[in-house]
Amino acid sequence: MSKIPHTDSVQELARFWDTHDVTEFEDDLEEVREPVFERAGLTVVRVCLQSDQAAALHRIAGTKGIDDADLIREWVDERLRAS
Repeated sequence: MSKIPHTDSVQELARFWDTHDVTEFEDDLEEVREPVFERAGLTVVRVCLQSDQAAALHRIAGTKGIDDADLIREWVDERLRAS
């Protein structure tokens, strides 16, 4: 049985997974509950909104063609630049 390669090469991993299926390695896998990859320089902030606020946010984001999180980031950026 093949072993999963230990490499950072995207090309090598792509070649490997083109010819293998993850179900071949079920006994080698383990569940990970914490994030494996962290986005450098980013912090997640949880914001609680009233239902009507969330709906309005979603509606405005939709008219701009962006998702809710991008609109919130845009607003935060604007306020921080203004401060």
